[in-house]
Amino acid sequence: MTKTLKCISPIDGSVFAERPVLSHAEAEATIARARAAQPAWAARPVAERAALVAKGVARLGEMNDEIVPELARQMGRPVRYGGEFGGMKERADYMQEIAEEALAPIVIEASETFERRIEREPHGVVLVIAPWNYPYMTAINTVAPALIAGNAVLLKHATQTLLVGERMARAFHEVGVPREVFANVFLDHDTTSDLIAARAFDFVNFTGSVNGGRVIERAAAGTFTPVGLELGGKDPGYVRADADLDAAVDGLMDAAIFNSGQCCCGIERIYVHESLYDAFVEKSVALVRGHVLGDPLDAATTIGPMANRRFADEVRAQIDEAMAAGATAHIETMPADDGGTYLTPQILTGVTHEMRVMRDESFGPVVGIMAVKDDEEALALMNDSPFGLTASIWTRDAARAAELGARLETGTVFMNRADYLDPALCWTGCKDTGRGGALSVIGYHNLTRPKSYHLKKA
Repeated sequence: MTKTLKCISPIDGSVFAERPVLSHAEAEATIARARAAQPAWAARPVAERAALVAKGVARLGEMNDEIVPELARQMGRPVRYGGEFGGMKERADYMQEIAEEALAPIVIEASETFERRIEREPHGVVLVIAPWNYPYMTAINTVAPALIAGNAVLLKHATQTLLVGERMARAFHEVGVPREVFANVFLDHDTTSDLIAARAFDFVNFTGSVNGGRVIERAAAGTFTPVGLELGGKDPGYVRADADLDAAVDGLMDAAIFNSGQCCCGIERIYVHESLYDAFVEKSVALVRGHVLGDPLDAATTIGPMANRRFADEVRAQIDEAMAAGATAHIETMPADDGGTYLTPQILTGVTHEMRVMRDESFGPVVGIMAVKDDEEALALMNDSPFGLTASIWTRDAARAAELGARLETGTVFMNRADYLDPALCWTGCKDTGRGGALSVIGYHNLTRPKSYHLKKA
């Protein structure tokens, strides 16, 4: 009997989409076709590859009216926010703009005697395992530069967003990217691990949970296949005494609550200087109480359901445990909260780092707020985490933010903003957040390998 993958809609628990998985033999045949087609793709000029990728992204934009409600049904984001096309295009456009320079040879010497240079060569066949929370933007982070760099790409998308890979492949194929060069694949976990262990791919990029990253690393162990991993996060925000209070409230609460808190770099814990603490909590509670939890297909809804019941159950468990240990919850249960995927966003005070809600990844609409007496206490608490993706500092003192940033154990330091990915900067993390880096010039370096030429002419 053929195994299938099922997308269960968080809106009502119905099966929204279902697809059969590839058998091991079918997957191997797809990879073989990609490997055979990759050299001809890599032989095309960089500008030609980049132009085709740009056309593929534009074609996805033409599908946006269909994609937005489709996304709401798959993972619950409200239609009012219009999907991910803007962010996806920003990232793809930047990677297209820098491609020729980023991939250009590094010429050490070009004389009558010697030619010495370092070239960037594509790895070959790249597997992209993409997550459901921002399914288009996270996928494009690797898909666009991998293709532009001359790799063939296989995209395996999360079951929760089963149709995203199909749409991306369709859009790219319609504008002329060869089917063999960019293929969407439906694979189960075992087949994926077996293929990685068999060295079927030349690079694997995974965005997802810490446990998922461990599975990928174990599968790749001993193969020497390069792996890029963006895993968990517990991103902190710090509001210094000199911060613009209203801007900090707006920015940090949006970073904590948007997309039902299901953001890789969402803010999950906040430290506020004691002089601003009471006002910050009061304003934050008022802002979050104004949100509307409900059907994501309703334009009035500002917070939709979480993508899966088990995700919501984990957030509820963290909240309940914290309250049992003395924390205070400030947001009353909203009418649409059904005890299932529809979850009331929550602000907790009276929290400590002994509570899971301040240590474990929540990946939901809950944030704990603590008062601190100074920068040193804030810094110690921000670094007291097994994760390190981003950290957000709110202050009018850029020099002090940079000083604190140099001591933060994190991949990105923000000042007066949060929950944003700048494609010109390397998207990376440390500790249990993973390793590697996407986007920027460094993203191209990770998707290619250096090859040196030392040519003696005489």
